[in-house]
Amino acid sequence: MHVVLVEPEIAPNTGNIARLCAATNTELHLIEPLGFRLDDAQLRRAGMDYWQHVRWRRWPRWTAFARALPAGTRLWFIESGGPRRYTEAAFAAGDYLVFGRETAGLPPALLEEHRERWLRVPMFNPAARSLNLSNCVALVLYEALRQLGFPAEV
Repeated sequence: MHVVLVEPEIAPNTGNIARLCAATNTELHLIEPLGFRLDDAQLRRAGMDYWQHVRWRRWPRWTAFARALPAGTRLWFIESGGPRRYTEAAFAAGDYLVFGRETAGLPPALLEEHRERWLRVPMFNPAARSLNLSNCVALVLYEALRQLGFPAEV
């Protein structure tokens, strides 16, 4: 599996997601611009000593990332307002789970272009604007891994 963070802004969220990716052998893609420096102390603290175990790649922009994808790659865009819940998707090995900025989410044009793969995490209180990004990544990634039968534990 792959997790893609498009222009992440908050270092501790990215650090937590890196830790999650290390624990699940999931590749992490960071698409610039980033809202923090990669040597940020909060990023390191949240990721603890897991960074050395994360397969990750930094991309200068979305177009560079998209051009490098192999033919047939499946991207899933997780953002509020999606037409389907993340639990309704049929994930496959090698899929990419794409998440947007903490303050603005994914660009509307990107979502509309990929409407058939736009998923949402349900929220039941209309007064709550959003869930934490690292929580959303964990929910969707573990659902995808559950559908794939979870790899063997060490």
